[in-house]
Amino acid sequence: MKRYSNFIQTLGPGILFASTAIGVSHLIQSTRAGAVYGFSLIIFVLLANILKYPFFEFGSRYANITGTSLLHAYKKISKWLLVIYFLLTFFTMFIVIAAVNFVCSGLFMQLFNVGFSVNIIALFLFLVCILILINGKFSILDTFIKVIGVILLISTLLSFLLSFFTAGSNHLDTFIPPNIFDESGILFLIALMGWMPASVDMSVWNSIWTIERIEQTQYRPKLKETLLDFNIGYIITIILSICFLTMGALLIYGTGEILPDSSPDFAAKLVSLYTHSLGEWSYLIITLCVFSVMFSTTLAVFDGYSRSIKSTVELLFNRNLKNLYTVCLIVLAFGGYLILSYFMNDFKKLIDFATTTSFLIAPFCAIANHVVIFSSDISIEKQPPKWLKVLSILGILFLLSFSLVFIVYV
Repeated sequence: MKRYSNFIQTLGPGILFASTAIGVSHLIQSTRAGAVYGFSLIIFVLLANILKYPFFEFGSRYANITGTSLLHAYKKISKWLLVIYFLLTFFTMFIVIAAVNFVCSGLFMQLFNVGFSVNIIALFLFLVCILILINGKFSILDTFIKVIGVILLISTLLSFLLSFFTAGSNHLDTFIPPNIFDESGILFLIALMGWMPASVDMSVWNSIWTIERIEQTQYRPKLKETLLDFNIGYIITIILSICFLTMGALLIYGTGEILPDSSPDFAAKLVSLYTHSLGEWSYLIITLCVFSVMFSTTLAVFDGYSRSIKSTVELLFNRNLKNLYTVCLIVLAFGGYLILSYFMNDFKKLIDFATTTSFLIAPFCAIANHVVIFSSDISIEKQPPKWLKVLSILGILFLLSFSLVFIVYV
């Protein structure tokens, strides 16, 4: 019972990671991968999940061992490393928050059938997120995501299983499978892997959330407890990425249907994947659940970027800036809203832009995390095992290779 109690106190950051990952990368990109290319991209989805694993694991591991986030480690290596992280984060965070809020706004319109435009709904959701995080901060975020995450997991697995029985013969006689290895296919593949299961720079958030959970519960978990929490969340993200790709492949691929470019229409199509398998009775439940997951993802992205920017600035200037978290939330919302307004009529272009940008900065974060976890800060007995070190090196080569492919094609 004591071991169970200890683990419950540890549980949180891994589920928060899973909920954040399941947002755009799974609901949107995995579904699109299956709908457009069938099962052809499943090997790349698995590769991205497996080869990115070390860099996220390193964030949880470092936070547990040292009691500090990866940002402190970056500063120890070089102050310039922290500056580079700040610049990369600052120039990508507005694109990312715009993308996740765009999806969330479409689902909100689908759920409540409101007559307002997407940009009005997006502004409203930005304000709601700011109010929740200013008042409740980590405790509300942690509790909310655990409840919604369980509901989505159960409903997605059920829809995934039923899709094998409800899928008919989808292929049209005139259907010609698209070429994965032409320019558009390669660019979509890189966008798909950009957030599969999440952007590598999110490993910093993982380390911050691990510290926040310790402060919230006043319980310092053992390393194996922290890693178990993280691994549960990570395994869930892998399983659900395959589920969404499969539903897209079974229910849309080969039918001649084109996925909509507008956020509300795409949201309607996404919900229809569930109702096609479960029945129309599930419409309200599924819509509420999927919206809640995307809303929790938006909350988590707001929190993650604001915490990381606040911590980075404080470390750079050696000062405790009490109100900086609130300022970061407001600046992030303002910048995100401007980006969202610019891409208002091209939903999928914004998603691909955000995910591709994240993929291109991934090698920097991956190399930094590898150097940190094998530095003198971590004793030999607590460093990752040899197989994880090898996987980390392979992951870095994988990220660098596809970044070069992107540069060649662009």
